Amino acid sequence: MKNLFVTVLTVLTLLMPSCQSKAQSDATTETVPQNDGKNVVVETIMARRSIRKYHPQAVNRDTMNIVLKCGINAPSAMNVQDWEVRVVDNQEFLNGLTTIFKEKNKEMAERDKEMRNMFRNAPTVAFIAAKKDSKFSSVDCALMAENMMIAAKSMGIGSVCMAGPVEFLKGPDCADYLNKLGFSDDYELLLTIGFGYPAEEPAAKPRDESKCKFVD
Repeated sequence: MKNLFVTVLTVLTLLMPSCQSKAQSDATTETVPQNDGKNVVVETIMARRSIRKYHPQAVNRDTMNIVLKCGINAPSAMNVQDWEVRVVDNQEFLNGLTTIFKEKNKEMAERDKEMRNMFRNAPTVAFIAAKKDSKFSSVDCALMAENMMIAAKSMGIGSVCMAGPVEFLKGPDCADYLNKLGFSDDYELLLTIGFGYPAEEPAAKPRDESKCKFVD
């Protein structure tokens, strides 16, 4: 029995450095990202473009739920989350709004013969509202919108952020449609995002890097 105990103790002693080394290796792997020259998040951000031509099918709702979850996980001031989001993939809703838009903007409608809806023909549209008297709600909504668009890009979904439709939707002709979105009384529509499967691959537009500077 004594010899068996000595043998077990010896084996455990030999194994301990190996286990410690493995634990240290695991800890290093978890805390220090491996630099293989590629970063999926950076690549996604750099590859995203505003898409203004879409295939007609709406984005799968399971996919849009992931996009929404990424949106609500954006930072918000004091985590108050002063935003509300409504997603519309009902083409009758989007087409009805577009009919009103075309009637009020005949010259634009005449120029854009391919206009199926006023949201750059995106088949799925997210309407984002901010709390009216919240100091930072507009910033929070912008952060949310960016999260949503980057998440969408990572899954092959195009997007375009639009402020133009907002004022039109607030007009008296669109009151019924705005009411259908069902925002709380103390929330106001801030921006819209069109989502869909891209029918174009636009090139990147130049960025002015001189506007970014380090201050010593």
